[in-house]
Amino acid sequence: MNLIDIIMRAREMGASDVHFGAGSPVFFRKDGSLVVAPYEIDDDQKERMVLGLLDGGQRAWFDEGNDVDMALATPDGNRQRVNVFRTSGGVCAAIRLLDNTIPSIAELGLPQVVTQLAELPRGLVLVTGPTGSGKSTTLASMVDYVNDNFAKHVITVEDPIEYVYEQKRALIQQREVGRDVKGFAGSLRSALREDPDIILVGEMRDHETIAAALTAAETGHLVLSTLHTTGAALTVDRVVDACPAEAQDQVRVQLANVLAGVITQCLVPMIGGGRCAATEVLVGTDAVRNIVRDDKSFQLSNVMQSGAAVGMHTLNADLVDKVHRGLISEERAKEFSNDRRELVERLGLR
Repeated sequence: MNLIDIIMRAREMGASDVHFGAGSPVFFRKDGSLVVAPYEIDDDQKERMVLGLLDGGQRAWFDEGNDVDMALATPDGNRQRVNVFRTSGGVCAAIRLLDNTIPSIAELGLPQVVTQLAELPRGLVLVTGPTGSGKSTTLASMVDYVNDNFAKHVITVEDPIEYVYEQKRALIQQREVGRDVKGFAGSLRSALREDPDIILVGEMRDHETIAAALTAAETGHLVLSTLHTTGAALTVDRVVDACPAEAQDQVRVQLANVLAGVITQCLVPMIGGGRCAATEVLVGTDAVRNIVRDDKSFQLSNVMQSGAAVGMHTLNADLVDKVHRGLISEERAKEFSNDRRELVERLGLR
């Protein structure tokens, strides 16, 4: 029994994640819920399995007290995203199971407007949602759509690289933080000198990366990135609030000028098993840009409710639609809503 065998078993069971924790069983995450894996492995075995993934440099970094992010390829051709970390009990790992093929935008059940955003010549498109909501897969599907249809130059900066793209119509150059580049912000600045059409930034983690992403979008590139936010209004506020107070007015104006769209998503367990993506979509219309510029993000929900003609909708609208289509239960819809009172009113519940 080794870690690869466990990962393969998790895939057979339809799991999305494997968790190795000190002092606890191995857990699989299936349809959003944790289940105990069918293995009895002691902590010493788990530690050997996890540390066996690390090369010399990664082990030295880990021994200095740092977490390690890495990608792991298995013999079946699939890739895994791995985070190795310590707790008070010992060495742990969280392993995300990725597909070896990139699902299309349609296969993910995403709205048509996502295709339109991928076709834009410039601007900033943010895919947001909690951890494990499929943000990386959505970005990958957008890049692969470009790869299928346009001869464009795409540069990605990822930590780590999750999906590997085949050579189709586009030139796609993937760079991994810690291996090819030192960080997101510096690689973004370098990318501007490398003649890209599209730049994918794995995550906008700090002010420096946000500033570099906004500059890249301002200079005529399409920038795709992610944030851990649960709604369009919160996304706008997070971008601005992540910056120093003295820079926030400038960032707000920059964001208003370049914001092309925000896709917020969550993966909701379906009736009968499996999960589907529920989305909220904000499109950077003139009205939206004025709201962002005037620091009135609380008005964005109203704009999304009236913006169906350009592909906008709120998360509640999508949840209600999925309830009415029999895909998800009312209880699940309430669990994932970012405005339960309004959702209850839409569903006619008490």
